[in-house]
Amino acid sequence: MLNELIANQRRPLLIVISGPSGVGKDTVLQRMMERQLPFHFVVTATTRAIRPNEVDGKDYIFVTRDQFAEMIEQGELLEHAFVYNDYKGIPRQQVQQALASGRDVVMRLDVQGAETIRKLFPEALLIFLTTQSEVELVERLRLRRTEEPENLKLRIATARQELKRVDIFDYLVVNPDQRLDNTVDTIMAIINAEHYRTHPRVVQL
Repeated sequence: MLNELIANQRRPLLIVISGPSGVGKDTVLQRMMERQLPFHFVVTATTRAIRPNEVDGKDYIFVTRDQFAEMIEQGELLEHAFVYNDYKGIPRQQVQQALASGRDVVMRLDVQGAETIRKLFPEALLIFLTTQSEVELVERLRLRRTEEPENLKLRIATARQELKRVDIFDYLVVNPDQRLDNTVDTIMAIINAEHYRTHPRVVQL
């Protein structure tokens, strides 16, 4: 029994880092990658337009709506959703290959996507990233200046609703301004602790 428990503790985790727009999901994942942490960071497919300084295949896999529809039809996506007038989805093969290699898999998802993963894979580890207050979150969204006024209003309204869904997550992590490394350290502590559970998370894809 002990050997089986220890073996299960070594099994890879399926990790979701989620939260409303503006909380810093992309920035946190970028810092985790800069540290060369031993994870597979899933590259999400999206139909939205590429932004300045983004790299196709690294930040996102940018596809047309027709290409995205074909990916759905072929069963190539683990989950997908329509968010802020564009589609996003997680490529299934990426996740399968990473888990098979024994590496923890980290996915960046909006709250809607995280809810889908929770339903499909109850043993996934869900971490909710947030700001210290709703006021700070709204201010971050405004300062980004990446949205048209109407889209900004939609993101703010959606973010306020998403903050109410924290109960489906396993952990809540505040990402304060100017303390990025502390946020990453907290997430790493959570992941490390999860590998020592007496009832390990075993994800079946």
